[in-house]
Amino acid sequence: MTDSVVKVSSQAITARANKAPILFVLALLVFTVTSHTGENVQARLLELGSHLWGDYVILRADLPIPRCDPNQNISVELARLERDFPVPDPDDLIAEVFDKESTKTSLEKQRQLCQKKHAIAEENHLRVTPPVIAFRAVETFLTRMALFAVQQERVVLILLLFSAAAVTTTQRHHIAFRPIVSMIDHRTSCGIQLIGNLLLLVSSITHQKISVASGIEDSHPEIAILIIVGFFVLTLLNVNQLIRPPKDLQSKGSIPHALLTIPIYSIFCLVTCYYFMIGQNHVAGPAILFGQIFELSGIFINIGLYIWIGMLLKQTRLGELIFRTLTPWKLPPELLALAAIIIMALPTAYTGASGIIIIAMGTVVYTELTRIGARRQLALAATAMTGSSGVVLQPCLLVIAIAMLNKEVVTDELFFWGARVFLVTFIVFFIVVFFTKKEPMRVASPSKAIGPMMLAMRDLVPYIGIFGLVLVVYGFSLKAYLDQFSAPIILPVVIIAIIIYERVFSRDKLVFESDHQRESSVKNSLFESVNGATIHIGAILMVMACSFAVAGIIQRSGLFDSLPTEFSSIWIAMFFLVVVLVFIGMIMDAFGALILVSTSVAGIAYQNGIHPVHFWMVVLVAFELGYLTPPVALNHLLTRQVVGEEAYAPDPNAKGFWYKNERILLPLTVMAITLILVAFGPLIYQT
Repeated sequence: MTDSVVKVSSQAITARANKAPILFVLALLVFTVTSHTGENVQARLLELGSHLWGDYVILRADLPIPRCDPNQNISVELARLERDFPVPDPDDLIAEVFDKESTKTSLEKQRQLCQKKHAIAEENHLRVTPPVIAFRAVETFLTRMALFAVQQERVVLILLLFSAAAVTTTQRHHIAFRPIVSMIDHRTSCGIQLIGNLLLLVSSITHQKISVASGIEDSHPEIAILIIVGFFVLTLLNVNQLIRPPKDLQSKGSIPHALLTIPIYSIFCLVTCYYFMIGQNHVAGPAILFGQIFELSGIFINIGLYIWIGMLLKQTRLGELIFRTLTPWKLPPELLALAAIIIMALPTAYTGASGIIIIAMGTVVYTELTRIGARRQLALAATAMTGSSGVVLQPCLLVIAIAMLNKEVVTDELFFWGARVFLVTFIVFFIVVFFTKKEPMRVASPSKAIGPMMLAMRDLVPYIGIFGLVLVVYGFSLKAYLDQFSAPIILPVVIIAIIIYERVFSRDKLVFESDHQRESSVKNSLFESVNGATIHIGAILMVMACSFAVAGIIQRSGLFDSLPTEFSSIWIAMFFLVVVLVFIGMIMDAFGALILVSTSVAGIAYQNGIHPVHFWMVVLVAFELGYLTPPVALNHLLTRQVVGEEAYAPDPNAKGFWYKNERILLPLTVMAITLILVAFGPLIYQT
């Protein structure tokens, strides 16, 4: 059952598309990795150049030949200056008189300085040997490439977003509440996408015309043009889909189901366009808010890289081998799920959002949990909340962004208490699964489990070696160490090295010949990883971009300005804030929601005596509960997207309300209890 489900899911996600956009996305991802690596290489080359040639900073550029004359005739020049000196007026008592001696002295000093400049230029010319020329050619090329990459980050993100969105649209894989299965589903979904994309196209064109008419010079005029082209392409794809529908659709369907197939990003588009175009008569408004995502281009390019990392990891056996080390302990399904959440906490801390880690590694988690015996509903629950506990751990970018936007807190405090919030989540999860377990929680005795576990860990030694070797190479040769900034650049190199090892050098390389989930060659593995990554990048980035627009509507409407700012009790204030924060988490992505909360909600908490660190811990947990709460439940939608509709369907064999709906109830219960403890527990000591 599990293998067939995973096989269907894999086929759905990695359906063959036109290779051109896939390869273009690969080129963008590789360009980002190589250009950022080039920054480190260039810095190290500068150090090496200074070591080989002490004044390499001077040698790396040809000194211009001085224009002065080193052999100037002082007598001739002195005579010329004396001749050109204005004749003093006899009646002028303070008239300036030509000082021949002082002028001669000045000319001699100027000639000496000129001779030194010529000598330095000549010496520099002689020292610029062929090795120096070759070395500086490489170093300056990398400098230009790194500078170009930084300057073009916005362009790269636009190309990445719209190229991936085009593939996602073509393969009908945008994030929605239900998948497209019938003709009415297809027409409804594509029709609404067409309207949304067309409205954003009109808004983008209007915004570009207004910018040109304003006469204000735009430092990046290509941005507006690329956005217009992007929405134009998406509009054409929707028209083509309506004219030429797929042939694998069912003839019968229902309108309620069809409405649920409308992509979430399209719903956001319609809401935004209605508010601005109809309500505010501001046609350019949606395009302006949509473009805000490009102000944080580095973060969202990294999101694309993390998704690619997850798809690369899916092509390896690393997840299988890690979970295989747990098999000898014969853990009950509940403890296996707990182990998966702990294992995924660190990757979540690097990516900064649980939704990203679900897309990147959700398939691996679900597959391995079901492979070693966890019931399907429990595996789905664990996958949905895979990263929900890791967003509070160091070095989460979301926490760093909180400290950047709010001077009341610093990262050290947030990470200190974040580790304790993670521990609370861990304990709550254990307690909940203990009381909802189906069978006694027994594990194998250490005497029987340690030996087989060590044998299983032996298979991980080459992987650990590859991981360590790549980190050493980056650290020693480039002084680049694994952190929240370098992780999206280093990890693709690590996993590609692992794929090469598995397909070429591993003694188990024949396993891939009969493996339905992974490709057997390095080339096909890379292509499939980019194919899967492209689909998910287009889906998640479109939702995030349109989520920025929704945040803009909320801010512009003054909705939060009408919220009460003073409460009779700190308990009432906290309850009110918890409800608001969970609601925000239900409708927005983490980064857009963070900006909204920083500008509109945080002040209410501070004004009512809630400690800033306490408030932001509540924010992070409330967001995660929002992502797990119906009717939107974004993390559940992403889980269904990565495991497939068939795998996500309710289990007809499950007995009891809890076990039939465990995939929804378990994450909700755990995060709700955690939120209550985090929000109201500290108030006991504060009051």
